[in-house]
Amino acid sequence: MKLCTLGVNHETAPVDIRETVSFSADAASKAIEQLKAQSLISECIILSTCNRTELYCILKDSHQVESLQAWLHDFFELEIETLDPYLYIHHDLEAVKHIMRVASGLNSLVLGEPQIFGQIKEAYNSAHKSESIHQVLEQLFQYIFKTVKQVRTDTAIGNSPISVAFSAVSLSKQFFGDLSQQTALLLGAGETIELVARHLKESNIGNLIIANRTFERAHKLAESVDGYAISLDDIDKHLHEADIVIGSTGSPNAILMQDSVKAALKKRKNSPMFMVDIAVPRDIEASIGDLNNVYLYTVDDLQEIIETSKQSRQSAALEAEEIIELQAQHFVTQMQASQQIKPVIQAYRQQSMQIKEAALEHALHQLEQGVNSEEIIKRLANQLTNRLIHMPTKQLNQAGMNGDKALIEAAETLLICEEEPKKTHKSPH
Repeated sequence: MKLCTLGVNHETAPVDIRETVSFSADAASKAIEQLKAQSLISECIILSTCNRTELYCILKDSHQVESLQAWLHDFFELEIETLDPYLYIHHDLEAVKHIMRVASGLNSLVLGEPQIFGQIKEAYNSAHKSESIHQVLEQLFQYIFKTVKQVRTDTAIGNSPISVAFSAVSLSKQFFGDLSQQTALLLGAGETIELVARHLKESNIGNLIIANRTFERAHKLAESVDGYAISLDDIDKHLHEADIVIGSTGSPNAILMQDSVKAALKKRKNSPMFMVDIAVPRDIEASIGDLNNVYLYTVDDLQEIIETSKQSRQSAALEAEEIIELQAQHFVTQMQASQQIKPVIQAYRQQSMQIKEAALEHALHQLEQGVNSEEIIKRLANQLTNRLIHMPTKQLNQAGMNGDKALIEAAETLLICEEEPKKTHKSPH
């Protein structure tokens, strides 16, 4: 099948490594075009989130994995082997199981979280736009979508998962206690920040400020949580108001710089600022964590909080693993059978075409000789029928003599049409 999964995630690489190989939507499209141009892949989907970057590829040649690794380093202008200690590679069955686990939330920082499934669908849709999904990945991902639905329906894996957003707010409450007197500044207005905003509102946050590049989107979210919106360009004007700063913009570069925080601290008379950077690449410059009275956490620092939520879903995870093991094996078996039958179908079609061409050539020759056309058509129909059914009939007779019931039943499925052939009628003259 030549299916390969290559990537890094929160289990294998720290945030500073993950952010070096983070793809924006445009970068992913560009990357796919490069991979196609270099003939490394025949199909490809790129998934890039705060916790992982993964390439799901059908390789042109199964020996091109090293070339794919080299390409990844080259694309992000990294020294060769920089990523090697953090990369994982899976092939065929193991690759299918891995993607199913990711899509089901079993490989997430938050066990069972549902957001990853939406992110995988976005990656799938983007790859379709780049025309990098064809028969194999299309069949695979339709199978994956069906499997995730079964996991969600048949297990409790998705029951009350503690999200990264919830964990960030929990950490804020641990730091401040009561949040009713605090002001929170949220960087971004996407799904994660929306969850943060709603959790903060439920925790009776004093004031909420939503900063986003698109003001209209920030305003819409702010209205729903009784906050107010600002543009990213106005952050410095309001930063001193913020006791809590939580960032998740998806920007390729840091939004909040050390000089801005220094100025805000001066206005706050060094009152402490609590910050959580959920974004990868990071929204908050890492050096800000070195400032006095600033307490900066990244998405990796939330691991301990999230770990405590896993226990209640471990049994559900085991059930989900059993479903994935079974479905992955079914898919690979199906694909192997499909690939095995392709040359048989091609050979059968070629053989049938040769029979047709020979019969047609003979019929045309007879027409040239002036033989009656109706007689030629009857002979052509009989000749084609006899030649096409000759070998199957011979093999079925042999199967009957051998008592091969399985072959006979298979032949019945393959050869006997349930519908009666439509009869043609001569037009009245």
